[in-house]
Formats: sequence, C-alpha cells, structure tokens
Amino acid sequence: MIIFPHAKINLGLRVTGKRSDGYHSIETVMVSLAWFDILEFVPAQEEEEETSLSVTGLEAGIPPRENLVYRAWKVLSEKHSLPPLKIHLHKNIPAGSGLGGGSADAAFMLRGLRDYFSIPLPEQDWVDLALSLGSDCPFFMYDTPCLARGRGEKLEPVDPGLDGYELMVVVPPVRISTARAYGLVTPAPAEDSLAERIREPVAEWKNHIVNDFEPVIFREVPVVKNIRDRLYEQGAMYASLSGSGSSVFGIFRQGEAPDQSDFAEMTCWKGGIKKPGKSPVS
Repeated sequence: MIIFPHAKINLGLRVTGKRSDGYHSIETVMVSLAWFDILEFVPAQEEEEETSLSVTGLEAGIPPRENLVYRAWKVLSEKHSLPPLKIHLHKNIPAGSGLGGGSADAAFMLRGLRDYFSIPLPEQDWVDLALSLGSDCPFFMYDTPCLARGRGEKLEPVDPGLDGYELMVVVPPVRISTARAYGLVTPAPAEDSLAERIREPVAEWKNHIVNDFEPVIFREVPVVKNIRDRLYEQGAMYASLSGSGSSVFGIFRQGEAPDQSDFAEMTCWKGGIKKPGKSPVS
C-alpha cells in the first residue's frame, strides 16, 4: 500500500492554558497542504520476523524504532497482532518546522493499517490511538480543515475560505524544539473567538488572527521574523508562523506569490490547500 501523508499549517495558534497532565490547551485552525511525504508498506518476507522501517529524503536523524511511523505500527500491533511489515518512508516535508510531517506520517500509517487489514474500531478509538502518538495526530485522521481545541484532539470542521488562493511556505535551515517553544510562552485565555475570526475576509486576518509563539520565536530566531516581514513586503494578504515554527507561510492571490529564488538557501514550497480526498496518484 502506498499513501501520501500531507503537511499542515496553523491559521492562528493560541495557547490558552496549562493542563494538569503537563500538556497545554490550544485553539487553532489547521489546514492541509498539497505537500506530501510518501509512505509504503508491504508484508515482510517469510524469513523476516520483525517489522522494518527505512527512511529516505529529508531524514530527521531519528532511529527507526523511535520514528512515529514505526510507533504507529507498534501501538496498533499490540492490540491486533499485526504481521511483520516492510515499511518505507520518503520524507519531503521538513522536520521540526511546524508543518506536522511526523504527525501526518503516524496518522496516515494508522489509516493505512486500518484500511489494509480492515480493522473494525469505532472512530473515537482511532482518534485516541492517534492522540497517544502526538497532539497533532488526530487532525490527520480526518480530511478537512478543522478548528482544534484541547490538546488538539477536539476537532470541529471549518471552512477558512482559501479556495483560489496561493500559499508559499518558507522553511529556514533551523529547527525549533516544540517543548522549548511551549516553555517560552505564557498561556492566557483567548480574548475573542478564532472560530468567528476565521470567517472574516483573508485581508482582515492580519489584524486579528495571531500565533502566540511569534513574539518568543521572533526574538529567539530573528530570521523567522525576517521571512514573515518579507512575505508581507512581497504582497502576502496574511503571513504567519506555522505551529511553533520554524516555517512561515504567506497567503497570496492566485499567481501573485513570489518566486522561490527570492528565499535562497531555504526550503520553499508553493501551492494550494489540499482538497478533501485529493492525493497524488501512486
């Protein structure tokens, strides 16, 4: 089976509280991008008694058994005695960039195993399994933009109205630790409703939709602020840090996004939001 985990961006990200379990409560809108990793698995050969994982592309330097893809197989196998598999992951989405690549890989591995082995679990059980792997993973079990609350598992479909817009994502050659980023932010209740703000015209978002990580990340990593400012200078209607960084995205009218060569020595991607049910052809 070949599947295509996709990246995401965050439209606004508010850190609204610190939970008793050590996690933070958030409010954010997550939107899928048509930017994909490639994940394939097949039954292992008879002589292969254990599941194996190989990774190519933009490797994150993570030992295979610590990779979220392998952990997804393991957590499901412990419950359903899955046979050994041969898994290959090709990474196109940069790690440590706030684009959710690792979380997507894990969730899509669960989705692929569910479909391949026809595992009959209730929807909430799949969400709980995904949450056990990471706070962003539940979002990737679905195929639509969502308002996310709680740790990220309380999901409500929304329409951010981005059809017809072009997005540009710029990733500087620096990774930002999510744990460290959360440690730098002071949680505070949201002053207004992101669910209402996201319904406003995109041109209004600059004045109202905020990412609470921006002040601390801009201070710690000035190049990230520089990217955001340059995207605005080049005509972005809205530009923001995604997640806790280090990627920054800009939303442009169709055909108005700058050339990728304007951000030399950085990873750039230009395209649109992922349409529900649309993936590359295997």
